[in-house]
Amino acid sequence: MGLGSTAKKIQTLSDRAEAMYKQVQKLQQRITGLEEKTDETHETVSRMDHQLTEQRALLLAIAEEQGIDGEEILADAAIDEAELETAGEATDTERTPVTEDGTADAAANDPSPK
Repeated sequence: MGLGSTAKKIQTLSDRAEAMYKQVQKLQQRITGLEEKTDETHETVSRMDHQLTEQRALLLAIAEEQGIDGEEILADAAIDEAELETAGEATDTERTPVTEDGTADAAANDPSPK
């Protein structure tokens, strides 16, 4: 093996290493950017959560002033939401039976009397 081919291999290896180094730098920049965005998002969510808590307290105070039980309304809304989620999960679990050949078994869902 001559010095020329060794130099060529070393140059190729050097070029690859340089390209990989640039990729790593770009990746580090992207990660840093994502970390900054994550921090900003966390701050925004925290601020919104605090504002929501303040608004809830204000609405409950207004409701109480008007003679309305705000806590009861919130409890009813939570129950309604839970019922909707439960109904949605039940719908998701209902599936059409499948026959051995992998096709849908239409007869299993046929409401007509047999």
